[in-house]
Amino acid sequence: MGILIRQYAEEDLGDMIAIWNDVVEEGIAFPQEEILSLSSGRGFFSSQTRSAVAVIDGSIAGLYILHPNNVGRCGHICNCSFAVRGTLRGLHIGEALVLDAMESARREGFRIMQFNAVVRTNAHARHLYERLGFTPLGVIPGGFRMKDGRYEDIVPYYSIL
Repeated sequence: MGILIRQYAEEDLGDMIAIWNDVVEEGIAFPQEEILSLSSGRGFFSSQTRSAVAVIDGSIAGLYILHPNNVGRCGHICNCSFAVRGTLRGLHIGEALVLDAMESARREGFRIMQFNAVVRTNAHARHLYERLGFTPLGVIPGGFRMKDGRYEDIVPYYSIL
C-alpha cells in the first residue's frame, strides 16, 4: 500500500470535508464544533499555509492543515491538524501526514511545530508524536470539552524543525 501525500485539489474537497467533519462530529479530538459545508470548507482549506491529502489507490485517506500558530515575533511557530478516514486508521497514514507536514513546515520557513491541544486520552496520536520526537509540554487539566460534556486534559506538544 503506497501513500502519496500531495497538495489538495478542488476535486478533493468533498472527501476532505467528509473526513474533517467525521472527526469534528466524534467530538474527542478537534476543538471545532461546527461542521464544514462545501463553501466554508473551500474557504477553510484554501486559507491554510498548506492543506495536503494522503491518497491511497486513488482515494483520499486523510489530510492535514498547516498554518502559523501565532503572529509577529512568534510567527516562526506553526500548528497542524491531522485527520484520517475512520476506516483506515492504524495503517500509518497519520505518520506519513505528520512527516510530510514537518518537511512542508521547514520549506515554509517555520522553525517549530506546536500542537496546542492534544487530548490526553488520544493515545495513538500521543504515541506517534512522541515516537517522531515531539516533546510534551505538560498537562492542562480539563482543557478540552468532550462531545459528551465531560472535560478531559490536554497535552501541548512541540518539535524543533
